[in-house]
Amino acid sequence: MTTYTKELENDENAKIDLTPMLDVVFIMLIFFIVTASFIREASITLERPEQSQSPSQTDQENIIVNLMADNQIFLEGRRIDHRSLRAYFERLKAKNNEATLIINAQNNSKTYAIAQISDAALQAGIVRITLANVD
Repeated sequence: MTTYTKELENDENAKIDLTPMLDVVFIMLIFFIVTASFIREASITLERPEQSQSPSQTDQENIIVNLMADNQIFLEGRRIDHRSLRAYFERLKAKNNEATLIINAQNNSKTYAIAQISDAALQAGIVRITLANVD
């Protein structure tokens, strides 16, 4: 036999042991799972009124913001820019300290607009926020 055929016979008997490689992979996986930090997202709790509730005399105490489908914000019948909401909310809260903010949002309005209104209210000190869905 030639040396070439002897080399082929040796190659056929050669095997690769994958156990150490799998051990390293599992150790790395465990390391990444243990060291991963799970971040808890901050969220806002919005209360939705029941459908059967009708507006009562407490509407005078409430601050009602209408959010249109094209994300335009209306307060007291006037279109308001989201950057000036905080000042309006502070003024209205000074009139009534127990005021509740009611956001009447149409179906196609964006979530970021609701978040902008809620953030401005929280910065003004209004902590009771209700989200109503308007068709």
